[in-house]
Amino acid sequence: MTTSMNTWHQIKAFPKSGQLFLLATIINGIIFSSWQLFFNFFILARGFEKDFLGLINSVPSIAGLILGIPMGMISDRIGRKPAMLIGLAMSITGMGLQLFVQSKGLLVLVAFIGGAGNSLYFISQAPFMMKVTDTNNRALMFSLNFGLSTLAGAFGNIFAGQMPGWFGNLLSVPADSAQAFQSVLLVSVVLGLFAFIPIFILKEPIKDQIPNQVKANQWKQLHQTVRRGFTWKLVIPEMLLGFGAAITIPYMNLFFSETFQVKSSVLGIVFSLSALFVGIGSIIGPRLVHHFNSKIKVVVLSQASSLIFLLILGFSPYLWLAVIAFLFRGVLMNMAVPLYNAFCMENVADSEQGVVNSLISNSWTAGWAIGPFLSGLIQIRYGFQPLFLTTTAIYFFSILSTWVFFSRYEREKLEKDRVFGHGTI
Repeated sequence: MTTSMNTWHQIKAFPKSGQLFLLATIINGIIFSSWQLFFNFFILARGFEKDFLGLINSVPSIAGLILGIPMGMISDRIGRKPAMLIGLAMSITGMGLQLFVQSKGLLVLVAFIGGAGNSLYFISQAPFMMKVTDTNNRALMFSLNFGLSTLAGAFGNIFAGQMPGWFGNLLSVPADSAQAFQSVLLVSVVLGLFAFIPIFILKEPIKDQIPNQVKANQWKQLHQTVRRGFTWKLVIPEMLLGFGAAITIPYMNLFFSETFQVKSSVLGIVFSLSALFVGIGSIIGPRLVHHFNSKIKVVVLSQASSLIFLLILGFSPYLWLAVIAFLFRGVLMNMAVPLYNAFCMENVADSEQGVVNSLISNSWTAGWAIGPFLSGLIQIRYGFQPLFLTTTAIYFFSILSTWVFFSRYEREKLEKDRVFGHGTI
């Protein structure tokens, strides 16, 4: 039986709840790709400066940083399905309000609400996927969740890339006006409502319910989890990775627009190709895990390989070379994301997964809470190139810490599993 046949049978073996969850992932992928592509342009077109753009991009991460651990505990207490529904409602509400409120203060407030909901939704995902999978298809489920989101984003970017022109003609305004961008983002928010349907229909696995005695001692368990050294080994690589990404990645659209004068329609195609590449890479990832019999090797090799393309992207004088580097950087770096998430969840107890996932999520959002704001200030004074150098250096230390912390640990764990007949990861 071929690997592709095995992959298809693993997908068919997912329970209905898992398949519905992936459908919601596809819908959300379309929404957020469109939002990320044009939100920066919308804020600038409304007359706000880059420093405020940096602030508003930081606020959702600040919300996740402040509320991440309580959100993880709420997810453990009320269950993954209710948590995802509440998180979606808050996230979509926050996004919608950002399109209409006028004052800076209100913009910050509704962005905070959306960020809190987004945190609750995403913190609940990994524990949910753990319960609808087993060791044979877990890496595939995590990778599909990530990959389908980006593949859906590819479609969303192609479609959304043309929409400012359409709405510009319809409203008799320039395609790069605040009104045109607002209309595109409003369509994204309306489409986001459809994500509620599959989440509402799916049934939460009974084994996902947390025992009452665990719920009653959540704060004690949080204290024990935080004090455990292994928890911080899981957290540190993500914290570094998050900060490195936060100062550069949110501004890729502005980088191409300002450095190479790329139009929004072309930008949509470039970002769609990137999402397509990342989606394909995330499907290849589980196959590489089986080939190397190691998640950590694949994570380290793919992320390390991406650094050379990141530097080419930041310093290329040619648009075609920058686009190629952008595509390969994205696929190599992001291929590792679901594999590392699966590794983390596999190595903590079921009752700790919500808390640990919120700690890991917080470590990521810690960087995004301050990175975009600092990046906006640096761009004004020095441009983009210092940001690419800084991101590359921070990524390097993240990759190094992953290898130092987990390469030997995973190898010894695999050897132990072979002795006791548990097979490969």
